[in-house]
Amino acid sequence: MKYPKFLLLTLTFVLAYVLFAGKDMPVLNNTLSSLGYLGTFLAGVFYAYGFTAAPATAILLILAKDQNILLAGLIAGFGALLADLIIFKLIRYSFEDEIKKISKEKIVKYLRKKMPNPLRKYLLPAIAYFIIASPLPDEIGVTMLAAADHTPIKTFYILSYVLNTAGVLIILILGHVMI
Repeated sequence: MKYPKFLLLTLTFVLAYVLFAGKDMPVLNNTLSSLGYLGTFLAGVFYAYGFTAAPATAILLILAKDQNILLAGLIAGFGALLADLIIFKLIRYSFEDEIKKISKEKIVKYLRKKMPNPLRKYLLPAIAYFIIASPLPDEIGVTMLAAADHTPIKTFYILSYVLNTAGVLIILILGHVMI
């Protein structure tokens, strides 16, 4: 098998999707809702992962009614940053050997050759950060950034926190206004 780690990672995403897609998780919702700001932090952690983003969003919408929105946003954003950091470090350091192998593939060499350097340097990270800020699974954007060896960890910390916090704040504001 040429890329066993990436295959295993992909299979875990597929398995998680199959297990959690379209499922209501009342135990998770009730538990996190009852924990106050600790529940908000944990909802932020779950918000970052594609397969738990929907229940975490629902929890954040519910929590918005009873919590300080700004404080809750900052706390949940930190939880999402922590989750993104785990993904980032896992991919960057544990998958380093497979990333090097993939970079030697003909298709990757071809794409690098055809794509101008400024486009690779700025557009791909912009797409990755857009994915992190959006409701799309952070795993995709974080993996793109971790695989790019020119992504400084400090930049990742700051942008991940700001973008996740902004996304959470929008959800909290909607929850506060609508519920």
